[in-house]
Amino acid sequence: MQIKLGELEHPQILSLLAEHHQDMALHSPAESVHALDVSGLAADDVTFWSLWIEELHQENAQAMQLAGCGALKQLDLTHGEIKSMRTASLYLRQGVAQALLAHIIAEAKQRGYTKLSLETGSMAAFLPAKKLYQRFGFKECAPFADYQLDPYSAFMTLDLF
Repeated sequence: MQIKLGELEHPQILSLLAEHHQDMALHSPAESVHALDVSGLAADDVTFWSLWIEELHQENAQAMQLAGCGALKQLDLTHGEIKSMRTASLYLRQGVAQALLAHIIAEAKQRGYTKLSLETGSMAAFLPAKKLYQRFGFKECAPFADYQLDPYSAFMTLDLF
C-alpha cells in the first residue's frame, strides 16, 4: 500500500469520487449529502490522500490501482474534519479504510489538533463505516461546525490529546 498526497486530477480518483457522490445520493436527499466535490477537496484548508496498491496484471506487468481515498479539512487551529473517506469496491474489507484513517489521525495529531470530527450517514448502509470509526475511538456527538441536526446524518468525534 502506498498513500499519496493530492493527485485529484487522476482519472481513477475522479472515478472513485464520482462513485462516492452517486452512492451518497442513493441513500440521502441532496440537502443531506455533505461530500465535497473536487474543487472543495482542492481548497487550501483541505488535504487529500489516496491509497494505491500495486497489482500484477497480464504478462507480469505491474500497475498501481486506486484502493481508496480520504481527506482532512481544517475547521480551526485545533479541530479537523474527516472528509471523502471511500474504499474502492474491489478493496472493501482489506484494511484500506483503516490505513487511511490511521494516516489521517496521525496527521491531525502532528498538526496539533485536539479534536477530529466527521459526518456520515445514519442509515444501515453506513454501519460498516460507523463501526470502523468506533474501533478507532470515535464517539457520537452533536452537529459541529456548520452542520445542523439531520435524520440522514450521524456525527462523530475523537479527542486526540
